[in-house]
Amino acid sequence: MPDHVLSPRSVAAYDWSTSALGEPARWPAPLRTAADLLLNSPLPGLLVWGRETILVFNEAYAGMAGLGAGRVPGGSVPSVLPPPLSAAGAALQQAWAGQPGRVAEAALTFRRADGPLEHRCDLWLTPVTDGGGGVGGVHVLLAPPAPAAAAAEPDAGDGSLRILVVEDNIDSQYLVCEMLKAFGHEADGVAHPNDALDLLGRQRYDVLFSDVSLPGMSGVDLARQAVGANPALKVIFASGYGDTLLRHLDFPYLSLQKPYELDQLQDALAKVARQPAPRG
Repeated sequence: MPDHVLSPRSVAAYDWSTSALGEPARWPAPLRTAADLLLNSPLPGLLVWGRETILVFNEAYAGMAGLGAGRVPGGSVPSVLPPPLSAAGAALQQAWAGQPGRVAEAALTFRRADGPLEHRCDLWLTPVTDGGGGVGGVHVLLAPPAPAAAAAEPDAGDGSLRILVVEDNIDSQYLVCEMLKAFGHEADGVAHPNDALDLLGRQRYDVLFSDVSLPGMSGVDLARQAVGANPALKVIFASGYGDTLLRHLDFPYLSLQKPYELDQLQDALAKVARQPAPRG
């Protein structure tokens, strides 16, 4: 089993030159994005890359599995599959075929130096593109089991949100949407503001999560139009340029500085969910 390195939690924090993945500069963009999301996730997770089954895992998974400290959190999958991959079964094969999936209440047993650890969780599997139209890997997230009623009825007042993600980096957009779904929300993604306005005009969304810098129209102008048409819409911006463009807005919003961590996004969603609806 590959070894693990403690924080900081980003691809750039590790020396991958002697690992099975090689230098990150040569990685496909989807692999780099997926690895960053994995390493920043507060939930245990794995990323299986390539048919040679290279494994990357995060700090939360290493603590659960009882892995030791090493140079990079990645290496070849051993002959005995790690418990999450073994428990995924057919869902893992479906993910390799491009179909996201969930294994409810998987019972995992980790063979640790201090004795076996039993753990029950939901496995959320997300295909990761290889940058050329195929599936290059599978992201496996270990999440707390979802209540049966919530899993069957995601809109039944359980705190789930319907979120429109506007991000022109297609790989980032796809992975953010899949992570939001793994956390129990509904998420659609578009790359262009015009497509976002079209969807907002046809469907109800609770949250607009938009990059500030977009092609054809800024995320600020997009949000201004969207909130003008639906004052109840909550807005979260993601920006790599600070809050300079967000000054003097006449509607409530939250902003995240890129690169943000998944727990920061979760916290922002929890805050907008608690915001009262506008009067009138």
